[in-house]
Amino acid sequence: MGMLKEDLAELAECGLPAALEAIGERWSFLILRGAFNGLHHFEEFQSTLGIARNILANRLGKLVQHGILARTPLPDDRRKIEYRLTEKGAELLPTMLALRQWGERWETGCISNPVLVDERDSQPIAKIAIHAHDGRELGLHDLRWMHAEDIKEIGTSRLRAVA
Repeated sequence: MGMLKEDLAELAECGLPAALEAIGERWSFLILRGAFNGLHHFEEFQSTLGIARNILANRLGKLVQHGILARTPLPDDRRKIEYRLTEKGAELLPTMLALRQWGERWETGCISNPVLVDERDSQPIAKIAIHAHDGRELGLHDLRWMHAEDIKEIGTSRLRAVA
């Protein structure tokens, strides 16, 4: 792996453990997939996914707690609750698609159906990839870790935008 090596003991400075705490569980990913596919109500998630009610309630609560889903009582029937992706949740779409594409290539060996396409021309989306600041596609051997304070000013402005 060459230069791609990070200090794995430094969990506090890595977003991966926090992300896994928020969504790193099978049912949470399937609930998110349902939300991306237009499911909004507890009963829809339960019947579509076949998930036990107690597990669904727990996972929905956790996704709401982490700000990934918003929980809103419906105005016409306050007992009925709607769950919708927040901006934070919607930004998980590339992650979900990358995992789906990885599963198609390495686990199932076939394209998932239905296929996600571009609304404009009905063509399948491209493979999710890592791109350099100038648009070049990068592979594992094109990458290395650097401390944030060592990155040139142009890079730190991008880092500040993340925070």
